[in-house]
Amino acid sequence: MSKTAALAAQMVRLVVPAGKATAAPPVGPALGARGVKSIDFVKEFNARTAHLLPGTPTPVIITIQPDRTFTFITKTPPTSYLIKQAAGIETGSGEAGKLGGAVAGTLSVKHVYEIAKLKATDDHLNGTVGLESVVRSVMGSCKSMGVQVVP
Repeated sequence: MSKTAALAAQMVRLVVPAGKATAAPPVGPALGARGVKSIDFVKEFNARTAHLLPGTPTPVIITIQPDRTFTFITKTPPTSYLIKQAAGIETGSGEAGKLGGAVAGTLSVKHVYEIAKLKATDDHLNGTVGLESVVRSVMGSCKSMGVQVVP
């Protein structure tokens, strides 16, 4: 490793179940390889995600400084997870987009709007993208999963 790479902060992106983080994979190997004690991250992550339903997949971006300290940002659960939860389905349709393809489930526009409001709270979308654009994105995810949006 070069000296400039060693002095730069490293970013690690993981998807960890809310409230159920352990030092086992994927957290342990990802942080241990960079010299960070994974148990410190696990305790702080579980405390910060205690308000979420346990087991909810939570994307997290961990920034590791050269002195092996870290900070992390949690994001909202993936859109596909929220759609599946709202529609009450296990998986999307395998025939999404095909003419006459099977419908995996249905959602109302109100559910799509609520999912979009939740997704719009993410830091990278805050203030830069309008709610209407986020709603269209969620509707596109519904279409690709075979979930029908009804008025």
